Amino acid sequence: MAIPKKIVVLGGGSAGWMAASLLHHSWANKGAEITLIESDLIGVVGVGEGSTPSLKYFFEKLQIAESEWMPFCNATYKCGISFPDWTSHLDENEYFHPFYSDHDWKTGQAFIHNCNVRRQGFDIQTRPNHYWLQAKLAKNKLSPKLKQPQNKELDYGYHFDSQRLGEFLKKRAIKLGVKHIIGTVEVINNDDKGIHSLTLSCGKTINGELFVDATGFASLLLQKTLKVPFISYKDYLLNDSAIAIPTETLTDDDISPQTVSRALSAGWAWTIPLRNRNGNGYVYSSKYITPEDAEAELRTYLGISERTDIKARHIKMRLGRVAKHWHLNVLGVGLSQGFIEPLEATALSCIQYTVEHFIETVEQGSNDATTQEQFNQEINTVYDAIRDYISAHYRLNTRDDSAYWRDNRGAASPEKLSKILMSWDDSDSQFESTLQQLNAEVMYFSPSWYCLLAGKGRFNEATHALPQSVKVANVADIDNYCEQQALHFKPHYQALNNE
Repeated sequence: MAIPKKIVVLGGGSAGWMAASLLHHSWANKGAEITLIESDLIGVVGVGEGSTPSLKYFFEKLQIAESEWMPFCNATYKCGISFPDWTSHLDENEYFHPFYSDHDWKTGQAFIHNCNVRRQGFDIQTRPNHYWLQAKLAKNKLSPKLKQPQNKELDYGYHFDSQRLGEFLKKRAIKLGVKHIIGTVEVINNDDKGIHSLTLSCGKTINGELFVDATGFASLLLQKTLKVPFISYKDYLLNDSAIAIPTETLTDDDISPQTVSRALSAGWAWTIPLRNRNGNGYVYSSKYITPEDAEAELRTYLGISERTDIKARHIKMRLGRVAKHWHLNVLGVGLSQGFIEPLEATALSCIQYTVEHFIETVEQGSNDATTQEQFNQEINTVYDAIRDYISAHYRLNTRDDSAYWRDNRGAASPEKLSKILMSWDDSDSQFESTLQQLNAEVMYFSPSWYCLLAGKGRFNEATHALPQSVKVANVADIDNYCEQQALHFKPHYQALNNE
């Protein structure tokens, strides 16, 4: 496929402006003209306010400094995610899933080794918080920014105001030459080769060679017009609703560099600390709790039951993905291509991966049915891998206080996940080999699987005292080492203020 000269992005928000930014960065100097159309009548969902480290690479690729975008978006640093109360059988029913990097090489290997020893039934401490540097940074409210910068910095994510992120990218893209049209699409002109133009309510017609569908759950081009099937994940993920409630951030010292995802009675609550507020919410299943009771539970958890001035926003979720992300001359991005609940904050990384992989595929020069099929298979693999990892959180819960949690343990498991859990439970299996054979590391590498399984306490009862012949890493020494390494990093509020 030759690089398209007329590209039309339908829909704004983070998805539309991220796509426009990446396409402009790669193809504007090759003659591509990019137009983004957004309606002032359609709101933005705008609750995905956490990221993985891929967002860091997005800004680095576009050569946008943190000092340029973070203050505008009230952004903070993110070292990982804490998961309290998902289990009931452990002494400490909380664990931390870090963003790990080269700094964790030795301690991470020790963690994996000790977990494999624990799988044999030997009594050894395998809580991830003792082994990973970023767990210590989060606990001590330290940023992932070194006091004395080195060549090798940590991988890390961000917390941010998603609506302001879209606004930032919009202003920048328009300044660089992306055409911006505010209008509502009235007619989509298409045939068996795809879409050739969009007619707006004002009567103007916009032609294009490539159309990017960033219309959210409506999926106006990909699903509604081209009839691309939607593959639901509802058999594996029970949640279908969310509530978002912001609360105040009291002082800079209160801003923690971690997302907290705490299990509640019929789902889980997020806390995402920004510079100007905390983003809070409750992802739940309406089968097990009413929206009114869910809101009351969230307000009680947040300590704002009496605060009638703080309004809640209720959101319906449709979990799943399209069968084809690129069909004819339409590319779906964001909610129009799929959505997996925000437990691991993967939404923006999916947008980024889809667009970057699309650019690479087009630049390789082929655009036959086989190329599109292969592209779609690769994106589907990513979505399904995220689904499997998130499904595992629910399968591994050990709570017994509500039907919701009991039913989640018994819910259907995707085929790969069933094989992963079977391998983990078999003390004779080579677990890392199983992950590789199943291509299960396409989004989450083996340390993440070990953190999830060990953090949720998925082990047989420890029946054997550790014999001298079995060598393990000293957990106390590793814990102390990580604490000492953490001293080299700036306090979070200092890093945010560039002190």
